[in-house]
Amino acid sequence: MDRKEISDRFKEVYAVDPDLVVKSPGRINIIGEHTDYNEGFVLPTAIDKAVYVGLGKRDDEEVLLYAAGFNESFQIDLADVEPTDKGWPNYILGVVNQLKERNKAISGFNLYIDGDVPVGAGLSSSAAVECAVGFGLNSLFDLDLDRVDIAKIGQLAEHTFAGVKCGIMDQFASVLSKEGYVLKLDCRDLSYEYVPLELGDYELVLLNTNVKHSLATSAYNDRRQSCEKAVSLIQEVYPQVKSLRDATIDMLNETVKDIDKAAYTKGKFVIEENIRLQQACDALVSGNIAELGRQMFLAHDALSNEYEVSCRELDFLVENAKSHPQVVGARMMGGGFGGCTINIVKRGYGQALVDALAPTYGEAFGLELTPIFVETRNGSELVY
Repeated sequence: MDRKEISDRFKEVYAVDPDLVVKSPGRINIIGEHTDYNEGFVLPTAIDKAVYVGLGKRDDEEVLLYAAGFNESFQIDLADVEPTDKGWPNYILGVVNQLKERNKAISGFNLYIDGDVPVGAGLSSSAAVECAVGFGLNSLFDLDLDRVDIAKIGQLAEHTFAGVKCGIMDQFASVLSKEGYVLKLDCRDLSYEYVPLELGDYELVLLNTNVKHSLATSAYNDRRQSCEKAVSLIQEVYPQVKSLRDATIDMLNETVKDIDKAAYTKGKFVIEENIRLQQACDALVSGNIAELGRQMFLAHDALSNEYEVSCRELDFLVENAKSHPQVVGARMMGGGFGGCTINIVKRGYGQALVDALAPTYGEAFGLELTPIFVETRNGSELVY
């Protein structure tokens, strides 16, 4: 997919050329799951799968949208922007609403959207949509927003119009990533640094389970409550602790272990996941890919056995990948209960790994195993 393709399709729909075309990528997260809502650290980067948006100003106050993936149009007056039961327009309209909330001067516009971020694989296609729209409207109307503003607008759009109380990681990675680097993002204050992702003889391969179990939402809420309970128990003795980010294992052992098993186990995971992330960063800086992979294996074991957000399909893929010496690291990626595993594989061995795992995975679960080969890319960009 490229700018000419999007421009040509835009003209087919609206009978004029777009004023600009932008793209915003999906993302992976190397390590650091369920740390975001505990004010911890995450380590994402953008990938070479993106959402593309063509935009053109109108002379009126109408907002016209066309989504290639749904082969559907949607139209609304700028003054009447509100959530719709149609679904997909909400990720766009939520951004428009956030701009209006900030009293940013925009008029009507035509928008065409398409992309190649796999939906449902945990690569944050929704954040890519929000950030592409925010970045594009910022450029189209000269709104003088910086990239952190655009990420925050995308997050709030998802909260208010899509109804998903997501963290900031996905939008941040989509807008601010740099090719060849991961973002070490502090979810407490949104400070960040770029850490080089130089894999050398290795490459990243995602293995999509093609499953999403329905208990994901309720389980997420349960885990979040356990973390909050752990903090409240710690605060009775250590009032300076504001989140698990401030806590230590010794504090947990003293104040939580004998009172609430779930709060203890989930709190322990979060504290140790932040430590694993720092060790992964140290490994990247020193070029020790084997150590990076070891931290990923440890993270998966903890996600499965302590935080309990894995599933049989994810565990199967990680355990079977581990038996291949060409795989130095693997873990489930994302919130859990489906989606992808992320694997660090000897360069050139990715397809052989897929060929080895796919038949046994199919026999075990009756599902197709879909590989996604990814490389790092820059965040949101103007392409036309």
